[in-house]
Amino acid sequence: MEIVHASLKRRHPASAARKNEAAEAVDALWAHAEPADGLQHASALPAPDRIDLLLYLLTQDTPGQGDAVSRAHRLITRSHRTSPLLRHSYLPLDPRAATGRTAR
Repeated sequence: MEIVHASLKRRHPASAARKNEAAEAVDALWAHAEPADGLQHASALPAPDRIDLLLYLLTQDTPGQGDAVSRAHRLITRSHRTSPLLRHSYLPLDPRAATGRTAR
């Protein structure tokens, strides 16, 4: 299992998080997860200027699936592109964020 932390910056930092925003963000991740992502668990914590996402992904031994950070980046990008909540409330991930470290 690998753990990836990512944050999406709020489009309008002065706006407060909606009541169910964390649950809706996690639902969006699950709705757009693909088997190759290896998503096992996700959590979200809204803050005044961002939403923090914690993704628990299966360790992939199959070549070509990409490391956990790359898989998390693809999942978050896919979810952001298709989820009205994520698209309208948050900026997309920085493409440079696809490189990083994971915890095992």
